[in-house]
Amino acid sequence: MVAMDSNQPLNGRVTPRRILIIRTDRIGDVVMITPMIRELRQRFPDAYLATLTRPATRDIVLRNPHLDAALTDDLEKETFWKTVKELRSHHFTEGLLLLPTERAIYQMFFAGIRNRISVGHRLYSILTFTRGISRNNYTPLRHEADYCMDLARTLGVETENLVPEIFVTADERREAANYLLSRGVSDSDTRLYVHTGTRGSAPNWPEEQYETLVSHLLAGIPDPHVKIVLTAREMSAEFIRRCIARDPARVIDISRDIHDLRKFIILLSAANILISPSTGPAHLGDALDIPCLAIHCHRPMNCATYWGILNHRSVNLEVSDEHCRTHCSADQQHCTIGSGITVEDVVAQARMLLSKKDIPVLN
Repeated sequence: MVAMDSNQPLNGRVTPRRILIIRTDRIGDVVMITPMIRELRQRFPDAYLATLTRPATRDIVLRNPHLDAALTDDLEKETFWKTVKELRSHHFTEGLLLLPTERAIYQMFFAGIRNRISVGHRLYSILTFTRGISRNNYTPLRHEADYCMDLARTLGVETENLVPEIFVTADERREAANYLLSRGVSDSDTRLYVHTGTRGSAPNWPEEQYETLVSHLLAGIPDPHVKIVLTAREMSAEFIRRCIARDPARVIDISRDIHDLRKFIILLSAANILISPSTGPAHLGDALDIPCLAIHCHRPMNCATYWGILNHRSVNLEVSDEHCRTHCSADQQHCTIGSGITVEDVVAQARMLLSKKDIPVLN
């Protein structure tokens, strides 16, 4: 890719870049732009950097020291021109669009962003003279964070560092510690978080298999100071009741106290280990540098190559190619991830992670 000059003329003089990164989809997708933010800041220390996300995912980039502004768009028809007006007020020189939508393309165009770069080639991209960066039909398949970084590379970024990051303050960490202490989890306890939901974003175990997992974790890791923390809002009341009944002193449900994404991030930052399907919370854990044990389907758009956890202390468990070909439907609508990755597989990996000496501790 051909890099452009680090500064551009504006109103007859040279000014630092003003770069907007747009990603208005789900939690895991927004996490994937955090490596871009870091690397753009390193490449252009004097640039003005901002993000445009949905209000619900802004908490992912909140407190990010590399950002100058975290803007939001609620995607409602009535607010289209309000967002355009706000974008125009920031005088952006570049717009990097990671989720190509007609709305965002035209918002960049009407906001007067001169250098507009998007993923792929759409009719509305052509009509607005927006440059398209092809993913080459995902061949060869790379990580989503790497595809995102391709847009930063068009501006001259040179990096292979794709590890995501989320920033939590010392006060927020104390908030998490105090909350957990109120639930009977002390600083000296090892906190093994289990997140069971995906909200349909990826193939997942049935709830009954997670209940079996909790039972096996309690039996296989008998240390009373290893606490199992349940986090998913999707959990049924009966599932929670049965899990807690197995050992009320060691199984804690915090899901009902999580009312927004920032609260979830704060409480998740206190985890020593996270077990999760391949979905948003797994990527939040990755960005918080928590050892994660992620459960992946084998099909390309869900596999570890494309959506794997990137921090070096984590484990990506993926259904084997042979199992997928033998037991899943050819159209990939029927996924047997529950038998492709067993409870025993996860417990063994959890014990391995617990045996390591570099699991994080709560300060």
